[in-house]
Amino acid sequence: MAKDCQGLTVHAVSFVHGRGPVFYASMPCADETLKHRLVSTLWDHLVAMQSPLWKRCQSSNGAAFPFRVVRGLLGRPQLLLGEYPGPAISFSEGGGKVWVALCGDESDIGIDVAATDEFHREYPFHRVFHPQELQHALRLAGGDLETASALLWSIKEAVVKALGCAFHLVDPRQITVHPSAAGAAGGDGGYTFPVGLSGKALALFPIAAGRSLWVRSFSQREMSLSIALLNRRPTGYE
Repeated sequence: MAKDCQGLTVHAVSFVHGRGPVFYASMPCADETLKHRLVSTLWDHLVAMQSPLWKRCQSSNGAAFPFRVVRGLLGRPQLLLGEYPGPAISFSEGGGKVWVALCGDESDIGIDVAATDEFHREYPFHRVFHPQELQHALRLAGGDLETASALLWSIKEAVVKALGCAFHLVDPRQITVHPSAAGAAGGDGGYTFPVGLSGKALALFPIAAGRSLWVRSFSQREMSLSIALLNRRPTGYE
């Protein structure tokens, strides 16, 4: 975790098998100028890694090329650095803030925040969650149904953002959140979840078969924050 000169806090999340890291930060919902500053700050942190992946996006004197964010047909954001496609980027809004995540490697990512008060007893839980994943989330949430539901929903929403389709093409129950990996809770209080696809979702995105799709989740007061990472170049260790 680090702060820039204006007090913006940037967090770094590492995933299994050395993937990432993913940098993320938030600020109160504001205009495009402040969002630009948020993205710029994350990019500065990524450049500080001196990763050879993004050297091409800098000029000969080391200055980063101008960037802009564009969106695809299904609304997926893409970061362009000069004429080059940049690292994967994702946005979410919740709790009066805008959240941005930027990936440190060539993986695809998605970020989402979900508030607990969105999941009242009348919510159609059976149409969104599998019984076994809800039971596991309830254990992690100390039996609180709203907290468990916010956790699961943020995971599934982050996954479809990483896939680039949101829920336009897949159903929430075609995404299965498996129990968090052993020892996944770290000093940051987060959990790491392997996620699987089935049915139409798997047919559309076979690259996600196996264990190339992971989600790191954190509690944010009355919200759950999740970051999904899809490794498009699986290794023999997954």
